[in-house]
Amino acid sequence: MRNFFLTFLVLSFALPAHAEEPEWCRKLPRPAYAKLERVAIADNWFEVYKIRPGVFAIYEPHQFEEVISYLILGSDRALLFDTGMGIGNIKAVVDKLTHLPVIVLNSHTHNDHVGDNWRFENIYAMDTDFTRTSARGSRADAQAELASGSVCGALPAGFDAKDYSTKPFHVSHWLHDGETIALGGRTVKVIATPGHTPDAIALLDEKNGLLFTGDSFYLGPIYLYRPETDLDAYVASMQRLAALTPRLHLLLPSHNSPVADPSYLPKVLMAIQKVQRGEVKPVITDGKHEYVFEDFSFLMK
Repeated sequence: MRNFFLTFLVLSFALPAHAEEPEWCRKLPRPAYAKLERVAIADNWFEVYKIRPGVFAIYEPHQFEEVISYLILGSDRALLFDTGMGIGNIKAVVDKLTHLPVIVLNSHTHNDHVGDNWRFENIYAMDTDFTRTSARGSRADAQAELASGSVCGALPAGFDAKDYSTKPFHVSHWLHDGETIALGGRTVKVIATPGHTPDAIALLDEKNGLLFTGDSFYLGPIYLYRPETDLDAYVASMQRLAALTPRLHLLLPSHNSPVADPSYLPKVLMAIQKVQRGEVKPVITDGKHEYVFEDFSFLMK
């Protein structure tokens, strides 16, 4: 859940039985999930929901990022949009949902979206220097995800918290803006949306009116404060996504709630433009400036 900041040391790796649940944990489940069809799987870390025919949200509710990866099925092959934290084994979940060959494509290469990339052979990625750096892996970013208060309940059996890191992965195919990926009866288009990161993308399934927004939009605080963030690029990307609104039926973000109305895109664009013009006063917490709007906010330096 992107509603507080990891600015403290890693103090513990799981919630002890006697410890009080974090506040964010007590607010789950989010209301959106009650309206979705849950798919039964034998896994204690992930929850799976059917969003549309051939589209599954793979949700990690036990870590405060509340990461959502998506499995998109065609008739010939499947695409896994992000591989999550790498705390649970997402490949084992995917193998239960489909026997099709799987392409991995990341919404961007922050550690919480590429954690299980290493388990897959066929990885598509944007052709940027940031992607190449991320593909080398990171221990510090992964360890920060286990800080005190960041885990709801127990970590998966057999998970070694002390050795947790984002493992290196190999990119098998470099992508560029506008490329399409045919899955068989379903084609998705890559839309470059730099801003949150240089390699950020959205994924458009135009035939079905679906837009997978990555971290460019989700309900909650949108992170725009990291060193790799480019605010001007983010505004330009939101202009591009907002222009798609009339052609869309559903947004599928990568955190918190897996479904949102396309009408949020022009609202986000207008909001970030107001922030740029200095028309909104921030709330300052832990050195971050939060610009708050209805259902979403921007976290900035």
